[in-house]
Amino acid sequence: MTVNAIAVDPQHPERFIAITQAQPQPGPHDLLVEVKAVSINPVDTKVHAGLRKNGLAEPRVLGWDASGTVLAIGDRVSGFQVGDEVWYAGDITRAGSNSSHQLIDARIVAHKPVSLDWAAAAALPLTALTAWEGLFEHLEIQDADAGKNLLIIGGAGGVGSLAISLAALRSEVKVIATASRPDSAEWCRQRGADLVVDYSDLVSELKKAGITQVDYIFCLNDTDGHWSAIGSLIAPKGKICTIVENERPLDQNELKRKSASLHWEFMFTRSMYQTPDMEQQGKILQEVAHLVDAGKLQGTASEVLNGLSVETLQQAHAKVLEGHMRGKVTIAL
Repeated sequence: MTVNAIAVDPQHPERFIAITQAQPQPGPHDLLVEVKAVSINPVDTKVHAGLRKNGLAEPRVLGWDASGTVLAIGDRVSGFQVGDEVWYAGDITRAGSNSSHQLIDARIVAHKPVSLDWAAAAALPLTALTAWEGLFEHLEIQDADAGKNLLIIGGAGGVGSLAISLAALRSEVKVIATASRPDSAEWCRQRGADLVVDYSDLVSELKKAGITQVDYIFCLNDTDGHWSAIGSLIAPKGKICTIVENERPLDQNELKRKSASLHWEFMFTRSMYQTPDMEQQGKILQEVAHLVDAGKLQGTASEVLNGLSVETLQQAHAKVLEGHMRGKVTIAL
């Protein structure tokens, strides 16, 4: 059998091409999944930009969010069987999900929410894992009392949408989100934000609301651009987590004076380094699925394109590159 995929063209890395490959066989820990839907994240466009800059020797299949059906199972896999409906965020070191079939390590996979269709399910895994790890493993907001507050910079995007909801569901902190447009602000409020402010001048905007410092900051947009405000706003002994790489050195003096901590969240760390707790991502996704099916967590798919093709993938990448996505764009195969 063969696999149809959309890949970066090694001859013209700015383009995507349709390719056909032999169907792979699962390794000991792998599931072979028939992909039903995928979603596009900023990491897709960033990896593509790197390939355009540095070149590549052979076609590269991108994509790190998918839902699908299990077709075959490795001999060391437990907890799954052929026919199971699953979802996952993938492994950046392996071939991606923009494909009719994909191999994925079962330890970072979970059964998809039964209440979501394929496209809605594909929109959640990477953003849910990023939000969960940032909030509960790095910032540890679940241990905070009700007098603490959390600032989420970039509240209306894929990660921000989930971060607002998860913080509201699983902590006592006051959730402050940033948004620049009325519709984005309303999106944040619908997901549980207690306060929404414009990100253009965070210090002044928060001061208008009577807030001069925050205990936790989750930066999901432009670390360089917001760094001065982050340093000014973080409370003494506060915690900062960012998912956006910096392009310039980040001055640490304000953090040092305040004994504040800075954490980096990269969802692919566990699979990239095969960490001993790698299976924790599967457990997180299963807990997220339970929250979705219980009606406690909303999906974030805001637009669905039909059919995985060069054209639909280019269209999805363009939407992400615009930088104003509310929720997620998905492609139903």
